[in-house]
Parts: sequence; C-alpha cells; structure tokens
Amino acid sequence: QVQLVESGGGLVQPGGSLRLSCVVSGSIFRGTTMGWYRQAPGSQREFVAGIYPNGLKKYADSVNGRFTISRDNAKNTLYLQMNSLKPDDTAVYYCKMAVGREYWGQGTQVTVSA
Repeated sequence: QVQLVESGGGLVQPGGSLRLSCVVSGSIFRGTTMGWYRQAPGSQREFVAGIYPNGLKKYADSVNGRFTISRDNAKNTLYLQMNSLKPDDTAVYYCKMAVGREYWGQGTQVTVSA
C-alpha cells in the first residue's frame, strides 16, 4: 500500500521559514515525479513545486526564489524549504507522487500570521 505522509507544517510569522517533509512508503521513490501542492480555504488546489526524474525542478511564479524543492532518495523523502513566508502562503500543503497513477498525502497545515 502506497502512503505519503507530510509533516513540518505549523504557525510562523511573516518572513519566517519552514521545511516540509513527505515520506513515501510502499512504492519505488527514486525516479518518480514528485510535487508539492497547496489549497487555501475557498480556493482550488494549486501547484507549488515539482521535481522530475531528470532532476528538473519547476516552481509556481508566486513561490519562485523563496521555496526550494528537493528529495533524498535514500530516505524516500521529499522536502519543501519555504523561506520569506507571506500570509498568502497560508494553506494546507500536499505532496503528490506520479507513478502510473497519482498518490496524495493527507496534507499539513501552514499558517503565516503575525
């Protein structure tokens, strides 16, 4: 059974940083396409960042230069380093794995507020 478990969310002040983690179990991790998405209240889920088997990384314009996606294949873990956080970054953050089909985690709440 494939499972994705996110962690690392929380409450942070504007300008602060957080690092999200997503641990994958039950599936091959190396060589898969992984991504981070987020959903704010009343909004649709949106793409945040993706990392592809060839090493390519892509970011939404709203987070480019502030967020960094990375992976540790030895730990089956995907990361999202988030710096210079803004109130608009407040959302539930989800990781997604695409391997034949899509798998999603349960999400972790990130709240940016003074």
